Amino acid sequence: MLSASELADRLAHDAEAVCRHYLSAGRRAGNYWIVGDVANNKGKSLYVHLSGPRKGRWADAATAQHGDLLDLVRETCGFADFRDVADEARRFLNEPRSGPTQSTSALSSRSVELDSPLVESPAVERARRLFRMTQPLCGTLADSYLRRRGILRASLHPALRFHPCCHYRDLMTGKTRSYPAMIAAVTDRAGMITGVHRTWLDPDGEGKARLDDPRRALGRLLGNAVRFRFPVHGLVPVMAAGEGLESILSLSQLMSGMPMVSALSANHLTAFRPPTGCLRLYVAADADAAGRHGIKGLSRRAQAHGIQPLVLSPELGDFNEDLCRLGPDRLIANLRAQLTPEDACAFLPA
Repeated sequence: MLSASELADRLAHDAEAVCRHYLSAGRRAGNYWIVGDVANNKGKSLYVHLSGPRKGRWADAATAQHGDLLDLVRETCGFADFRDVADEARRFLNEPRSGPTQSTSALSSRSVELDSPLVESPAVERARRLFRMTQPLCGTLADSYLRRRGILRASLHPALRFHPCCHYRDLMTGKTRSYPAMIAAVTDRAGMITGVHRTWLDPDGEGKARLDDPRRALGRLLGNAVRFRFPVHGLVPVMAAGEGLESILSLSQLMSGMPMVSALSANHLTAFRPPTGCLRLYVAADADAAGRHGIKGLSRRAQAHGIQPLVLSPELGDFNEDLCRLGPDRLIANLRAQLTPEDACAFLPA
C-alpha cells in the first residue's frame, strides 16, 4: 500500500493526466496547466507545474492556496477526511483502497499539517494587515455597489469593510494597479481572521472593476467563512451556509435573525465546519453543478456530526438574482416554502 508521500509522487509522475481529469476546464500552456480555481472554473489564476523539479506542485495566485497533487485532489473533490483523499488518489492510480484496519497515523499527521490552525502563513498575516487598513462600509462605494444589488443593510455587518485604494496585480504581466474594493473578513470558529475576500470596484460606480478576475481571496480559507450575525460565543442551533457574498447577504436581509456564513465557493462550502451545538443547517448553494457539489458535500459533513441538513434553492441562479429580478416578496414566499414551520415563524417577516 502506497504511503501519502508515495501517492503524491505517483500523481506528480502523471501530472498532466491528473489535471485533465480533475481540472478539465483548464488547458496546457507550455510547462503549466492553467485553470481558474480548484472548483474547475475557467480562468488563469491556478497553475500546475507539469515538468521540472516542481512537477506536480500547484498554486492559486488569487487565493494563495498551494500544495501537491494530493492537496489538489482534496480541494477539487471537496474532501475533509484525508482517508477519502488517499482513497480517491488510489482509485485514480488503480491502487488498492485503504482498509478499516490500516494504520492512518501518517495520513492523520499530514491532514493536520495541511490544515493546522496553529501554523499561520504569511498570507494570513497579509490578510489581517489588509483588513486593519480598511474603513467602515457605510456611505462608501462598496455600500453603493451592494445597494444597487438590492442589499440595503450591508453596513450593519462588521465582517464587511471598504478599502479606497486596494492593490490589484495582473497575474500575466505582473503589473500592479489600485482600485477601490469591498473587503470581507474570513474567520474561524473563534472569530479570528484567517483570510479576506476582495471585490474590486469600478471607481465610477458601475459595479465591479473591469478586470478579468475582480474577486480574489487571500489567506487560510478551508473550513472557515465570512460570518454574518454569527455569535463568537454561545450555541448556534440554526444557521445557513452558502457560496457567494451577495447571495448570502440577500438571504440575511430577509432572515435578519438567522446566523449565516458565506464560504465563497462551492468547494469551500463542502469543507465548512459547522459550530458546536448546531441542530439544523440550511445549505443555500447556487443553482449550478458546482452548487450541487457543495450541497452534497456539506450535507454529508453535517450528517456525520448529527446535524440535520436542509437545502434552500433559488428560483434563478442564486438568491441575489432572485432578490433583484423577482423581488423580496416572491423570495420570501419561496423561502417560506423551504424552511421548517418553526424557522419560518422565527426568521421570516410576518
